[in-house]
Amino acid sequence: MNSQYRVVVIGGGVVGASVLYHLAKFGWTDVVMLERRRLASGSSWHAAGGIHALNADPNMASLQAYTIDLLSEIEKESGQNIGLHMTGGLTLAGTPERWEWLQANYRIFQSIGIDDCELLSPEEAQRRCPIMSTDGVLGAMWADREGYIDTTGTVQAYATAAKKRGAEYYEETKVEELIQTDDGWQVITDKGTITCEHVVNAAGLWAKQVGRMAGVELPVSPLKHHYLITDTVPEVAEAEFEMPMTVDLEGFTYMRQDQKGVLVGIYEVDHEHWAMDGAPWNYGEELFQEQLDRIENELTLGFERYPSIQNVGIKTWVNGAFTFAPDGNPLVGPVPGKRGYWSACAVMAGFLQGGGVGKTLAEWMIHGEPEADAWPMDVARFGDFAQNKRYIRETTGQFYSRRFVMTYPNEQLPAGRPLKMAPAHDAMTDAGCKWGVSWDLEVPLYFAPKGFEETPTLKRSNAHDIVADECKVIREGVGLMDISGFSRFEVSGPNAEVWLDKVMASKLPAPGRAKLAPMLGENGRLKGDLTVLNWGDGTWWIMGSYYLRAWHMRWFDDHMIDGVNVQDLGEEYCGFAVVGPKSQAVVEKLAEQDISGLKFMGCRDFDIGLVRARVARMSVTGEKGYEINCRYGDHIKLRRMLLEAGADEGIRECGFNAMLSTRLEKSFGIWSAEFTQLYTPGMTGMDRWIDWDKNFVGKEAAVAERDGNGPAQIQVTLEVDADDADASGYEPVWAGGERVGFVTSGGYGHYTGKSLAMALVNRDKAAPGTELSVHVVGVEMPARVVAPSPYDPQGKAMRG
Repeated sequence: MNSQYRVVVIGGGVVGASVLYHLAKFGWTDVVMLERRRLASGSSWHAAGGIHALNADPNMASLQAYTIDLLSEIEKESGQNIGLHMTGGLTLAGTPERWEWLQANYRIFQSIGIDDCELLSPEEAQRRCPIMSTDGVLGAMWADREGYIDTTGTVQAYATAAKKRGAEYYEETKVEELIQTDDGWQVITDKGTITCEHVVNAAGLWAKQVGRMAGVELPVSPLKHHYLITDTVPEVAEAEFEMPMTVDLEGFTYMRQDQKGVLVGIYEVDHEHWAMDGAPWNYGEELFQEQLDRIENELTLGFERYPSIQNVGIKTWVNGAFTFAPDGNPLVGPVPGKRGYWSACAVMAGFLQGGGVGKTLAEWMIHGEPEADAWPMDVARFGDFAQNKRYIRETTGQFYSRRFVMTYPNEQLPAGRPLKMAPAHDAMTDAGCKWGVSWDLEVPLYFAPKGFEETPTLKRSNAHDIVADECKVIREGVGLMDISGFSRFEVSGPNAEVWLDKVMASKLPAPGRAKLAPMLGENGRLKGDLTVLNWGDGTWWIMGSYYLRAWHMRWFDDHMIDGVNVQDLGEEYCGFAVVGPKSQAVVEKLAEQDISGLKFMGCRDFDIGLVRARVARMSVTGEKGYEINCRYGDHIKLRRMLLEAGADEGIRECGFNAMLSTRLEKSFGIWSAEFTQLYTPGMTGMDRWIDWDKNFVGKEAAVAERDGNGPAQIQVTLEVDADDADASGYEPVWAGGERVGFVTSGGYGHYTGKSLAMALVNRDKAAPGTELSVHVVGVEMPARVVAPSPYDPQGKAMRG
């Protein structure tokens, strides 16, 4: 073992070994992996080893598909048998809603290129898995590329393949301390000290402690997980093919063949955390005693689903710990504020996602950006609030217990909530506000009559008419909307303008003006759809999506220059938007300065009644509007004054659901839908805001797109002939049976009375009037391309 490497990977499980392999494969061979005991001696050795390409999150599904493709490659490269059994797999639906969901997801998988799936009747499913009962089964989805592997052999294969490419790994080497230096890190081990540029925390069950060594509190916790392996099952032994990997969603179980018996795993509702501060250092290849009382209900359902196992013994019980993040996805990427410290933790499905995690992190470290959109597993998707132990306990427990429970698009889950609340939260709740959550903050969805409860559904909800009324108020009168859920960054210092001019691709606004500003990565793909405001006093604001606060701040820090200060104002500023044709009449009653002089996309400081506020004349709804930003302490007073001033105009409080409906009617894109790290300015129409005459981050790649053949797909607006449901995202778009694109987001345009969707489609199918079709909740519906902005295409309303 040398005393210096470029990268030290801590943890010799499947994730650490994959990171090591990919670093070496992509050209960094001065890398080492340290394992405190033996390879795979954490969670990896006792994992069930199931693999399947399907995931409700399309980005994670792509990650899993890559991992499955890689498995045979590392087996061949390493010469290590990984015990790959590609049996195919079934996902069973046992309720009408679940069967509807499965059919909808079948179409989504088509959108992202997973074409080896098919929908089956219960009888067809039983022919593929003859030991299963069809009782209660309404349908199933089959996927060819599912099965299982030998877990220990797979870790050995990754590590051996990495070693053949020049990397090193050492077992029985415990990391005891990390010290950050000017040039990187000192890794203190029980075998000596190593200096390096980069440290990767792939420590699995010990990720918490390895994080704390660097002053990082990662939002992870281990939970216990059961599976059993039966003795020989005669029906299995006599079968001419292996039983497929089978997931019974309503039964909370998964099943695969194991020799001549079967393995049945359980995601019990009654979850149990273990060692929330990290596993003991001397813990390794131990297991917990099975807890039959805790899994009794799910175990019964499993034995009912596979009746033949009722007559055989149980050979092995496994009750082991796996590490989870609050949303169940991995924690990957550069840790904000800790240069050279990388996370590769909480990869709950390590053998299913580990290959993709390793590839993503290696690309990130070497090239500065991963090829795929890493946001669903980016460590920066959580802020400091997620370090709280109770938050971690509630959210990881909720995810585990709901692993196979269906979650609806309009369903609000309770764990870790409410946490942060705008000051007027209680008053808005009394007024009927129903809340969602963005990052740590409660955000208003809509205002309902007392006693109203929204019903979870895949289709239009019982809140449909409530949101319609709010949209009408916005379009015809005046609405009041809490906008605490927008991010705000203040940029100041002698080089503030120079820095902004470099990181933003647009022309900067003049004093007292605001401007839409795309921000690009070096690869020319989007890093933000932001708004820059020039207050005219030497300070600038950047406004964007609230849940991207840590992500954007990390980007700003990574591209910082001397003479610039960027401050996140998310704990200091909040506010309200006053929107609609009567908005000026309301605001001018309170403004001590002439509000009529504030033109569209103008911004200045105003006295709004007793509140000193920073006001911008703009609106996401496409109506005339004023965004009034105030200090947190002024939020309650500002709301009271605006409601009183607007009483004669019929002012009404509105929520984000109405905002989302009205923005669709204007063809306004949003981040994580129309705009992601995968898309370019040319694809999304953001190129119209670029100032091509200046130098900015990502210009070379953006110019290459502009001057080349252009993007293969571009953003369009669709009108869909839907009746009781609307597209939401990733549904395939068809032209005569050919898949020509996919929906980025959709919903109902309440004021236009149309089901609308925004989509990326092939350029030859993007002209207004082009007849297409879209699958909505699994049912194909006619659709057509319409000109952008179905409502007020000239923008007269918002310009006023």
